[in-house]
Amino acid sequence: MTTAAVDEADLNRRDFLYIATGSMAAVGLAAAAWPFIDAMNPSAEVRGQAAVNVDLTSMEAGQRVTVKWRGKPVFIDRRTSGQIESAVADDAAELRDPQSDADRVEDAEWLIVVGICTHLGCVPLGQKVGEPVGDWGGWFCPCHGSHYDTSGRIRKGPAPKNLVVPPYVLVPGEKVTIG
Repeated sequence: MTTAAVDEADLNRRDFLYIATGSMAAVGLAAAAWPFIDAMNPSAEVRGQAAVNVDLTSMEAGQRVTVKWRGKPVFIDRRTSGQIESAVADDAAELRDPQSDADRVEDAEWLIVVGICTHLGCVPLGQKVGEPVGDWGGWFCPCHGSHYDTSGRIRKGPAPKNLVVPPYVLVPGEKVTIG
């Protein structure tokens, strides 16, 4: 064998060793990093809360219930005809975060909102019988005095936005899927 042939064989072997070593290092790094990357995925408990099904058949007009969705309280309000009329009449009022009642509900009888005040994240009162419901018959946040109407719109106080309407679908047979 000539010197040129030996040098070329050494060069090919060296290239192979560099590629093999680099490949093994990349595979080892990926194998070591995978548990950390996988830990960033949501837990099974969180994935299970992605959607919540609620049976509404036992609710009477004027009744409010609270369910948990993605770790947040969601207020479900079966509104009376008087509450619906009041909410529709307030569409013409001067609102801080203008939104009509029809834009906030899929069916006028059912109002579904995330029960977290948009000021500092408190949970407003008004879900239980006997709790203060604010000046407009909706909800009242006692921490800083935000008042919401029967459509969950901010009417008075420091909160900048209306109560958030989560994505939901009313299913025939008086059920709702939130999420």
